[in-house]
Amino acid sequence: MAVTVRIPTPLRKLTANQSEIEIDGETVESLIGNMEASYPGIKDRICDESGKVRRFINIYINEEDIRFMDGTDTAVKAGDRISIVPAIAGGLGSPGSLDGPGGLRDSG
Repeated sequence: MAVTVRIPTPLRKLTANQSEIEIDGETVESLIGNMEASYPGIKDRICDESGKVRRFINIYINEEDIRFMDGTDTAVKAGDRISIVPAIAGGLGSPGSLDGPGGLRDSG
């Protein structure tokens, strides 16, 4: 059964610039495997060497984080919308700082 997978911008070069793809699978793990078969290299971007989802990649099924479900063993069904979301970090100021680069009172 096919589900819709939303592809984040950094991975779109692997999917011919498609922002969404339709892919078959029974679980998140099988979806990732089927995505790799259709779009070589995508699994290496999503999973580490042991096959686990990289810690800075979040996967959601219908807006629910699979980490709070059954992880990659989470079942999917027709009509589900899967989102692959790379974590974003950054900032210039020190934690809790209001002054300095990036702070709320940054004068630059």
